[in-house]
Amino acid sequence: MPQSNTTRTSRSAATREKDTRRKPWTPPAMLETPEPPEGYKYRWIRAEMLGQEDKLNMGKRFREGYEVVRPEEVPDFQLATMVDGKQAGVIGVGGLILAKIPIETSNERKAYYEAQTGNQLQAIDAELAKESNAVMPMGKPQRESHTSFGNPENKPSLDD
Repeated sequence: MPQSNTTRTSRSAATREKDTRRKPWTPPAMLETPEPPEGYKYRWIRAEMLGQEDKLNMGKRFREGYEVVRPEEVPDFQLATMVDGKQAGVIGVGGLILAKIPIETSNERKAYYEAQTGNQLQAIDAELAKESNAVMPMGKPQRESHTSFGNPENKPSLDD
């Protein structure tokens, strides 16, 4: 049997670089955020304002359960780090630092503030009900908004 002089590359050595489509250019995001680890949520929090360290905000966020994200935690993602100050070495951009919080804690925090808002709305409704009189009764406030753009039922026709 005659041998052929063709050389073949193995399938494992072949790549699809030529076949993949090039991503179109888009402007870079100022606060590009990597994918958080499972069970966590990322958020940019204020570390300084007008060049001054914001200790009150940082202290509050840490007490809420936030932890700073260090570059070692996201090795495959290029992000700037803080150069000086108390937060030197953590991921940060323009006075903001990247922080993580467990999703469970974040959901509890959200539920707490939703309950606070609900209590405030109930207090407002009760106060309005007290101020209402028989001559000019106040109805229950509507807290829904509806916006319609281009609804054909509301558009005047050209024949009118």
